[in-house]
Amino acid sequence: MNMHSIPRAAERRSLHIMVKSRVKSRVVFCDLIDISEGGCKLRGSSGFANVGDRVTMKVDGVNAPLGVIAWIEGKLAGVAFEGQMHGAVIDHLIREHEMKLMEERKEDNHRRL
Repeated sequence: MNMHSIPRAAERRSLHIMVKSRVKSRVVFCDLIDISEGGCKLRGSSGFANVGDRVTMKVDGVNAPLGVIAWIEGKLAGVAFEGQMHGAVIDHLIREHEMKLMEERKEDNHRRL
């Protein structure tokens, strides 16, 4: 089964940040690529997880619902949350991330002057 054959229950929203997660009791740092109320997409090192592994993660200080690896393609993996992440929490995470990016751009522009 590949990631394109899995139906989406909720809109995925782009959110490129590093997250600390646990897979099989190991601490794993991954890039969170996108997120929805029902799951997310991660990019990690090859072999960081297997289909069926349980995953816990903290996204910008917010605990995500417990998840299970639903699919893997290379370094990408789809996580299906066992519960749901509330839409307002996702909105908050995205706003916070966008504000951080804007601040970084301002600092970069200031350094160039």
